[in-house]
Amino acid sequence: MAQTVSDFFWERLHQWGVRRIFGYPGDGVNGLLGGLQRAGDKFEFVQVRHEEMAAFMASAHAKFTGELGVCLATSGPGASHLVTGLYDARLDHVPVLAIAGQQARTVLGSHYQQEVDLPSLFKDVAGDFCETAMVPSQVRHLVDRAVRIALGRRRVTALIFPNDLQELPMEQPPRKHGSVFSGAGWSAPVVVPAAIDLHRAAEVLNSGKKVALLVGAGAKTATDDIIEVADRLQAGAAKALLGKQVLPDDLAWVTGSIGLLGTEPSYKMMMECDTLLMLGSGFPYAEFLPEEGAARGVQVDLDPGMLSVRYPMEVNLTGDVSATLRALLPLLHQKTSTGWREDIAGWNRDFDRILLDRAMVDANPVNPQRVFTELSPRLPEQAIVTSDSGSCANWYARDLKMRRGMMASLSGGLASMGAAVPYAIAAKFAFPDRPVIALVGDGAMQMNNMAELITVTKYWRQWADPRFIVMVLNNQDLNQVTWEQRIMEGNPKFEATQNVPDVPYHRFADLIGLRGIYVDSPDALGAAWDQALSSDRPVVLEVRTDPEVPPLPPHITFDQAKKFAETLVKGDPREGSLIGNTVRQVLSRFFAKH
Repeated sequence: MAQTVSDFFWERLHQWGVRRIFGYPGDGVNGLLGGLQRAGDKFEFVQVRHEEMAAFMASAHAKFTGELGVCLATSGPGASHLVTGLYDARLDHVPVLAIAGQQARTVLGSHYQQEVDLPSLFKDVAGDFCETAMVPSQVRHLVDRAVRIALGRRRVTALIFPNDLQELPMEQPPRKHGSVFSGAGWSAPVVVPAAIDLHRAAEVLNSGKKVALLVGAGAKTATDDIIEVADRLQAGAAKALLGKQVLPDDLAWVTGSIGLLGTEPSYKMMMECDTLLMLGSGFPYAEFLPEEGAARGVQVDLDPGMLSVRYPMEVNLTGDVSATLRALLPLLHQKTSTGWREDIAGWNRDFDRILLDRAMVDANPVNPQRVFTELSPRLPEQAIVTSDSGSCANWYARDLKMRRGMMASLSGGLASMGAAVPYAIAAKFAFPDRPVIALVGDGAMQMNNMAELITVTKYWRQWADPRFIVMVLNNQDLNQVTWEQRIMEGNPKFEATQNVPDVPYHRFADLIGLRGIYVDSPDALGAAWDQALSSDRPVVLEVRTDPEVPPLPPHITFDQAKKFAETLVKGDPREGSLIGNTVRQVLSRFFAKH
């Protein structure tokens, strides 16, 4: 049987090292699916419940493994469903290849069924390379360029295959004018700044007395190098949300997360430092960094477009974080004063007590923060944790303590709802012998995470370690937005937009063959986590939590406090609950200073 375009396509992807595809079938990719079937056991196809989830899984695969993530969808609605997950990859700088079907070449432009202008649709999200295959001899260089550009630039690329092309006999490009001959293969370069720029950076860092580091996902392979540089400079370090796994939280000089979801020590460190070293991070909120002119700055990033866009850096270094720090280290002087680190350690101790006190405050019925403080010391070695967007991301950011060897991620730049469970599924396929925990709010669970539990049911028996836990905060409220309405806008809760239905998530888990656990008492949380972490099958742990526990950092601003007070004047429907519990804790600490 002659090799078809589809046969060649999968053979070429295999040569590039691709082994797993996340996707959903459709007649727009029937030819490609036939070729995939003929490829036998060369690939693992993960059938999702929705194409958006396939793109999220491809993004997560790239984040957790460093490899190319690949997703597949049919023409028309299948392809358009990919877009949100692809933007997640695009905004977080990870390599993903999207493969989409298209209607036959002969009908394009005729307003045919499921005919969507896919190059225009993908123009922004896959702008570095998005092409439609029109003749068989073109496929070779399209695959090679799509994969190489995705890996080399850490971008999303897209390949579009009309359905009538997929089953045609494969033809190699003829050796004549108008043809190109591409090859497979790419190795990541080691990018290190010039010596003169390293010396400039060292001068800035050596001059500082209070050095603060900010680390992001771009530094995730540089843990030991960062620790060595931080010890040399007697520096403290904060972590952007995507950099949560970069440094273990048991180091006294690591202040945890930064920003709206961050810690008070991270905020204090940034406000008091005289030197800032930013490593592999695109942390977006400039108001949580030093005031302009208050600190000298050095930044390291592989993408020059991310340099000096959050803070005006004195020295901007384009380079791999690990290699750059190794080159920089011999130029750094060993600082001997320990006062700055002692201050940071003291802030951390005080804040840890505050977090624990806040987690133990009574709520109706369960304080959501306590869900996370009970989990944190129970996290298994080598655990992988994913979080959804929403109020659960606050507790994930502040209350979960990372240890060496753990991994964690979420939708960062896009901050999309509905990513935690597909992220966890991708993590489990990449590392089937490691425990995986997804942390989800009920809004995101209802949006699309719930359906992907069916995907878990389909595949979990093939995982070496069955520990896969989806924890759902059931408060029947789109909680993060509710609090943003109160604090940022000074408006009361708008129940028509914020209330969500009460769903028995744990019973749904039982219904589809997983294990469901329900908790509505704070004293039962520890035992529930222990039960979930020792289960012989995936678990949905549903916790009935209080929506009136504010997911706010302790360093609430005067303007935010003023707007919150305005919500009470306007008559919030939960005013009675708001005045009590942890709101009183947060605001009393603030108003005591004003």
